[in-house]
Amino acid sequence: MIDFRSDTVTKPTEKMRQAMANAEVGDDVYGDDPSVNRLESMAAERFGFDSALFTSSGTQANLLALMSHCERGDEYICGQQAHNYKFEGGGAAVLGSIQPQPLTNQDDGSILLSDIEAAIKPADFHFANTKLISLENTIGGKVLPMQYLAKAQELAFNRRLRIHLDGARVANAAVAQQCDISEITQYFDSVSICLSKGLCAPVGSLLLGDELLIRKARRWRKMLGGAMRQAGILAAAAHIALDEQVERLSCDHDNAKYLADQLNQLDEFEVDLAQVQTNMLFAAVSDKLDIGVVAAALQQQGILISAGKTLRLVTHADISRSDIDVFIKALKALL
Repeated sequence: MIDFRSDTVTKPTEKMRQAMANAEVGDDVYGDDPSVNRLESMAAERFGFDSALFTSSGTQANLLALMSHCERGDEYICGQQAHNYKFEGGGAAVLGSIQPQPLTNQDDGSILLSDIEAAIKPADFHFANTKLISLENTIGGKVLPMQYLAKAQELAFNRRLRIHLDGARVANAAVAQQCDISEITQYFDSVSICLSKGLCAPVGSLLLGDELLIRKARRWRKMLGGAMRQAGILAAAAHIALDEQVERLSCDHDNAKYLADQLNQLDEFEVDLAQVQTNMLFAAVSDKLDIGVVAAALQQQGILISAGKTLRLVTHADISRSDIDVFIKALKALL
């Protein structure tokens, strides 16, 4: 299959499979899994934090961060398009009794700092306690500029708030800006990093923060059923993901731009090339085209897309330049 639906569909590399088969393991609930311990220690040091926690998913890592920063009745500020607000089942409200305060995302993915400032609640028992600002980078494939992150951090500090990064694709943001991931994470009190998207690990995300936050997160992870036993089998692949899969993301970015150029040559699609900054593109689909019918026909040829009036296509390690050519050829034939 040629699968453009998401970079979550990536398969583990052969080296990952070998590492998983030979991983040194123990009971992680007791803190005895050496592979997990090595991964967490490496990640904390590499990204500039005191501590790290290996979790089963990015949704879990984000929820643990929110529940560790906030108490019942507290509030976090985020974007309307934020994953931890819109696409994670309302976990903060349902499981953490934490109120989200979503604000409009600008075209570049950012939230106006003036909007954040205005949304911070006064110290009055009529209101939820604003405790946290949550940003996402990349968001919709777009990269938040470093200068913006620095100003957001300054705002959080001046208002005595904490600041969290949903960094599911922070590696893509770093590669796009030709910088180290730590240059982005330095602006945050906590960061979640997904290892099972473009980095090809089969399962897992990391939550990074100070020792107190990670201690609280570890307890919440246990309560939510996320504590794993011989998780070193997964951590072994996750370690390789961070060591060997970050730099190659530039290939995915180049392929996304190539795909966008090819689609723009078809009358039925329109892509704003300026918005194609990493491995994700959004194509407006002509009203004359039934994209659902097209998607079904493509699937019969082994090509998967998510149908919609705006078509999101994602490049990743299992999508080659020749795969894109096959897709465009099949699309032209159908059109």
